[in-house]
Amino acid sequence: MSSTPTSGNGSEPATPGPWRRRRKGGRRSGRGEQTVVPRAEFTSYYGKPVLNIPAWKPANIAGYFFLGGLAGAGSVLATGAHLTGSPVTARALKVSSTVAIAGSAAALIHDLGRPSRFANMLRVVKPTSPMSMGSWLLAAYGPAAGAAAVSDLTGLLPRTGTAATVGAGLLGPAVATYTAVLAADTAVPAWHEGYRELPFVFAGSATAAAAGMALLTGPTGEARAARGAALFGAALESGATRAMEGRLGMIAETYRTGTAGRFSRAAKGLTAAGALCATAATRSRTAAVLSGGALLAASACTRLAVFHAGRASAEDPKYTVVPQRERLDRRRAGAAPAR
Repeated sequence: MSSTPTSGNGSEPATPGPWRRRRKGGRRSGRGEQTVVPRAEFTSYYGKPVLNIPAWKPANIAGYFFLGGLAGAGSVLATGAHLTGSPVTARALKVSSTVAIAGSAAALIHDLGRPSRFANMLRVVKPTSPMSMGSWLLAAYGPAAGAAAVSDLTGLLPRTGTAATVGAGLLGPAVATYTAVLAADTAVPAWHEGYRELPFVFAGSATAAAAGMALLTGPTGEARAARGAALFGAALESGATRAMEGRLGMIAETYRTGTAGRFSRAAKGLTAAGALCATAATRSRTAAVLSGGALLAASACTRLAVFHAGRASAEDPKYTVVPQRERLDRRRAGAAPAR
């Protein structure tokens, strides 16, 4: 079924379709009619896209995704390191989480255009809106992460610092994954259709990045927990990505081709290299540094791949039209009376 716009009664195309033009070299019947139906073209009125293409800038939004994940997962690992006697790693993660969440908020505000737009999001609390809840989450998490870092660096108010550390750690998982929920709440096919697995992709990517930061900045003697977190995050991200691409069907093409495909392949290669180096991180400082750098780069590439896949799926109408038709056909088949 062609996606060419139809007239009001639905019986004739509103504009001449490609099947009305003669095709050079094509076989024709005795009456001069074309016998081969051309491939359907997915177009819309006046050549406009079915969806509005996201106007977000790649560096801003991918950076917002990546830095938020690094901050949230870093606070979780910082809490564990603080409570289990790994002070150097804990301090490094507290500081990196504070810097990362500040950078994430700055990237978001820069893309919004005016700081007042972020402040306006805090005027209401709307539980059904991921953007509203995410704004309040950042407003609560940022001060907690900052207080934990300042207390650790200065030695002032240690009990308050511990409470802030635990508080940031409790909010960390939501900070690391709410951007996936935010993206999936849009109409962009590559994001919306991946709503089941995308939070797990972001969680795994964030965990691997935070573990990479711990391996990069912490001493070898405190690397055991970070090594385990790196392997866990890499496995979670890889498994969730594979499951998402397997379920998305034709929409998975957007993650495998073009700019998104290049970033996706880079992310997979860097994740594998980072995980491999992490196995030796407790014995070799060089391996820890290589693992940390690879995992951080892999996480950034993952967020860029997700961003560009979303843009590609919004630009091509087929990724919107075909899944909608398939769902409609399934509903019709399910509603048809049994004979």
